Amino acid sequence: MYKNPFEHLIAPGHTACPGCGQLMSARLVLDACGKNTIIANATGCLEVTTTKYPTSSWKVPWIHSLFENPSAVASGILAALKQKGLDKEVNVVAFGGDGSTFDIGFGLISGTWERKENILYVCFNTEVYSNTGYQASSATPFDANTTTTPPEKKSMGNNLVRKNMSEIAIAQGCIYVAQTTCGYPNDIINKVKKALTFSGPKYIEILTTCVPGWGTESEMTVQLGKLAHKTGICPVFEYYDGEYKVMKIPAPALKVEEYLKYHKRFKHLFKDEKGKEAISEIQKLADKNIDKYNLK
Repeated sequence: MYKNPFEHLIAPGHTACPGCGQLMSARLVLDACGKNTIIANATGCLEVTTTKYPTSSWKVPWIHSLFENPSAVASGILAALKQKGLDKEVNVVAFGGDGSTFDIGFGLISGTWERKENILYVCFNTEVYSNTGYQASSATPFDANTTTTPPEKKSMGNNLVRKNMSEIAIAQGCIYVAQTTCGYPNDIINKVKKALTFSGPKYIEILTTCVPGWGTESEMTVQLGKLAHKTGICPVFEYYDGEYKVMKIPAPALKVEEYLKYHKRFKHLFKDEKGKEAISEIQKLADKNIDKYNLK
């Protein structure tokens, strides 16, 4: 049944790109959290596109923080709520992109996890610094073309393998850790609701398309999220009580080319034999994910 767009806790009228996977995912997350929620939001596209003066798309208390410290701001919010005896009634949630999460705010996030604080941290992973010009981050895929990792004679693009923040969260003892994509709206909602049943540090990472940064078509946002999972490039799972619970890949798993071919950032890989070799290396990374998380 059609839902009135004004019923969502992120109102329409923002200035995000058509097909923005991040805005769609953020709306799903916030609707799942409900009205009794306070958001600490890092600098980035999600902040810029929803709060241009004098307007705001947010229907819950929302605080803009710097790139590096939404988790620290969330810690302060939680402390204030505890002082007032309201910490059991309000969801404290921190939002950040991959630049804020994987790179600039990494240390402060680790601090909230170390202190076992009851905060849900959600990373909207666009795999690039979307707001500042599509520079590479620690989440950028191998061999991707970004403004700081252009393919050249001695390079096929980004030559570093992405950081695995979800596994770091598990290693630090987060009580609930999940990974999903913008291809699965119901899965996003279910994982957020599940996370909020736990008391302690929680981390959810959502792979979200960046239409201009990836060079993809706006109408393909959901399809690309599904393809990232079905190729093994982005495992969809949750971890709690010491166990992984995964979304299996429908057999047979698709080859990575079925995902890469829609991205301008990977266009250079389809030109020659050197590109084919690079794709085979990306396939190995996807196969490793499939084996590691038992996705078949």
